[in-house]
Amino acid sequence: MTALARETTGAMMLRRLRSPAAWAESVDLFAVLTAASLPWSTSLAAIFNALMLVCMVPFLDVRDFLQSLKRPICAAPIALFLLALVGTLWSDAAWGARLYAVNPTVKLLVLPVLLYHFERSSRGRWVFVAFLVSCALLSVMSWLVAFNPALSIKPGDVERGIFVKNYIDQSQEFTLCAVALAYPVVMLLREKRYALAAVLTALALSFFANMAFVIVSRTALVTVPIMLAVFALLHLRWRSILIISAGLLACALLAWQISPQLRKTTDTFSRDYRLYTQEKVPTSIGERLEYWQKSIQFFVQAPFVGHGTGSTKGLFDKVAKSAEWVQGVRVFPNPHNQTLNVAVQWGVIGIVVLYAIWLQHLLLFRGDGLANWVGLLVVVQNIFTSLFNSHLFDFHEGWMYVIGVGVAGGMVIRARQAEPKVGEAGS
Repeated sequence: MTALARETTGAMMLRRLRSPAAWAESVDLFAVLTAASLPWSTSLAAIFNALMLVCMVPFLDVRDFLQSLKRPICAAPIALFLLALVGTLWSDAAWGARLYAVNPTVKLLVLPVLLYHFERSSRGRWVFVAFLVSCALLSVMSWLVAFNPALSIKPGDVERGIFVKNYIDQSQEFTLCAVALAYPVVMLLREKRYALAAVLTALALSFFANMAFVIVSRTALVTVPIMLAVFALLHLRWRSILIISAGLLACALLAWQISPQLRKTTDTFSRDYRLYTQEKVPTSIGERLEYWQKSIQFFVQAPFVGHGTGSTKGLFDKVAKSAEWVQGVRVFPNPHNQTLNVAVQWGVIGIVVLYAIWLQHLLLFRGDGLANWVGLLVVVQNIFTSLFNSHLFDFHEGWMYVIGVGVAGGMVIRARQAEPKVGEAGS
């Protein structure tokens, strides 16, 4: 019996190894695990992503895949990677720094792969659900750490309410989940499915409550109103917009009154600006102003092709030794602005390619439906948060963009390809 069982198990394994459907399921599974692990671990997310790519190889239709790369939504991200690679040729930085600066653009090569796979897979929503559930669990841990900092696994000084990663990454996740839930809530209310709508509303409010009373990044404070405005303009009537806006304003005023953490975070805008401009004290806002001013000067020096890949750190190191640099301001390898980061390294050419990526992906999500809404929201969030950070190149936010646009984009293309078939069937 044991030998027979082994033979049967071996035969089943062999059949699965020869089955394209089984490999496609494995790709779906590892995509889900990548999304679920992203809020918690960079290492796990990288491992699951690598396994996902490996599982695509055995039955990949190479000709069809290469054909899909010609679409602008795929070609633009690839072009930015190639520009970073070619940009190493005219950079003055050490080769180690040049190759290290190419690394943030490598993740963009996964985006066309995800678009291609989820055009053919019906399990894209699994990825969204996995990310949402993972962020909900992280929110619970954030509350626990806020009350008991010893629970945090971060070494050294623990940021309030941070179990892993940092408050910027956590705020990005919670903001995306909270605003993304607005669409299914409205759809459920229109279908009179009040119980499930109430559950999702409570979940969205829990994310907002965490950001109001535990910790939130200033970038999130700026982008949340913009993302909510996008949703309102696209999916609500003017009467509903006015009623909901009044409710949100009332909630915001209430949160302001009862949340010292929210007031403290907001007050840092004016305080940091005043300390930097009047007293020359290094602050977060002051540092950004310093980076932006100097980056514009670097761009003017080489406006067309930039200074080359990996050149930013050396340029900042050099100017930091001059008298015009505000003493105490730290030297970072990027100017905390996505456009300026690209402009310094690759000039106008880089800016055109970067904006082409955002534009093509915005145009991809012009329709209605959950996938269109999630994809649009991911792109809008990345564009506006990239005013204050280089979020397309950062590991966490960059992967949020790649996974969000890749999965949602594949779902959108799949749905559009199915539309004529539905029409034919109806006729």
